[in-house]
Amino acid sequence: MSGGVVAVVVLCAMTTVVLKGIGPFAAGSRELPAPAVRVVVLLAPALLAALVVTNALADGDRLRLGADTAGALAAALLLWRKAHVLVVVLVAAGVTAGLRAVGVG
Repeated sequence: MSGGVVAVVVLCAMTTVVLKGIGPFAAGSRELPAPAVRVVVLLAPALLAALVVTNALADGDRLRLGADTAGALAAALLLWRKAHVLVVVLVAAGVTAGLRAVGVG
């Protein structure tokens, strides 16, 4: 790796550590208000959903529908129907692998 890449990775790591430390430092021993807690609890699932949608539908700067999109849709359908997580993962992987095996991008 070049020195520039290493410097960017180190800078990102240091920034992450500082940002993660600001919250507890600023809050001290005080509790967050209930409305703030409700929002914070929803941030991780929202971020995860955004990452899944971005990875399933985007290819650089273009919209792309392919095998991974079909796998994500199969997983979403099974989760909506309250299937077990292991079943969801196996079906999503199977749908994606099957479509890629037959040549769907």
